[in-house]
Amino acid sequence: MKPNNWAAKAPNKSTKSSDLLFQVTENTELMVFLIAKMPHKSRVNIKTILRDKQVLVDGRATTQFNHPLIPGQEVTIKTLKAYQEKPYKGLSIIFEDQHLIVINKDEGMLSISTDKEKELTAYSILSNHVKKTNPSNRIFVVHRLDRETSGLMMYAKSEKVQKLLQESWHATKERIYLAVTEGKLPQSDGTVESYLVESKAFIVYSSQNPNNGQKAITHYQTLKSNNNYSLVKVTLETGRKNQVRVHMQDLGHPVIGDAKYGSKVNPIKRLGLHAWVLTFVHPVTKESLHFETPIPKKFTGLF
Repeated sequence: MKPNNWAAKAPNKSTKSSDLLFQVTENTELMVFLIAKMPHKSRVNIKTILRDKQVLVDGRATTQFNHPLIPGQEVTIKTLKAYQEKPYKGLSIIFEDQHLIVINKDEGMLSISTDKEKELTAYSILSNHVKKTNPSNRIFVVHRLDRETSGLMMYAKSEKVQKLLQESWHATKERIYLAVTEGKLPQSDGTVESYLVESKAFIVYSSQNPNNGQKAITHYQTLKSNNNYSLVKVTLETGRKNQVRVHMQDLGHPVIGDAKYGSKVNPIKRLGLHAWVLTFVHPVTKESLHFETPIPKKFTGLF
C-alpha cells in the first residue's frame, strides 16, 4: 500500500475548526492532492470547490486544478457554508454546475410555492439566483421536502435534466434521513414495508393491500436513544410522500413534532426529520456525487 505523504495538521488560530489544513511533503499538482485528501468527493465536487475559491495554498485562494505544489506548503480547504459569497435566508447552495443545484434547506422553508406562499420558497430563491447569470435561466423541481423537514434537495436547470433525474430517482444510490422519534424502538434496526395511500384529507396511511397504494420500503437503524427519544438513521428504498413519517408512526414511535402522524411531543419546536445524505449519479457527466449535511444541533441536544 502506498504511504500517505500528506499529513493533516491542527488548524491554526486563523483557521476555523471545521476547515481542513494539510501540509505538502512532496511535489505534486493540486488536483492530485485534493483527490487523495478527499476520496469521498468526485472530480466535479472538487472542481466546484476550486471554482468557489474554497482551496487556499499558503493562505491564498487558488482555482487552478493543475497548480504545482512543493514540500512545505500548506493547503486549506474551507467549509462550503463559511465560504459562500451570497448566502440566502432559509437555504445554502452546496453544489451547482450548469445542469443542477443541490441545496441544504432549513426547516420552515417551502420547497415550492403554494396558494398561500409564492415568494419565500426554495424554488423562488433559486429561480432568482440563476437569473442573475442570465434572465432566461430557469430551474425545475425534481423532488420535494415537507416544509418542516430540513436537509438536502436538488433542482434541475433544464427540463431535459429534470426528466433524466426523475426517471432515475428510484435508482438513486443513497437517500438517508435522520429522524428523532418518540421513545425507544423495541428493535434497534429493521425494515418497514407497506403500501401508502393518501386520503381526501391529504393524510397518508399504510395498507397491506398491494392493489391499494404505492409500495414503500424503509430501512431504519437506531444511532442513539434514551428513555424519551431515539435518533434513527432512515434509509429509503422507495421515495413516497410522507414515507418516513408514516412508517415511524406504524412502528408506534412517531417523529417528534409530527402531530399529523401521531406525535404528542415537540421538544425542539420543529419536526424531527432531516434529509441527511444524498448520493446519485450525475445524469449528464455520469459521475457519482455524494453529499452529507451536519446533524442538526437541536437533534443532538436531546441526547
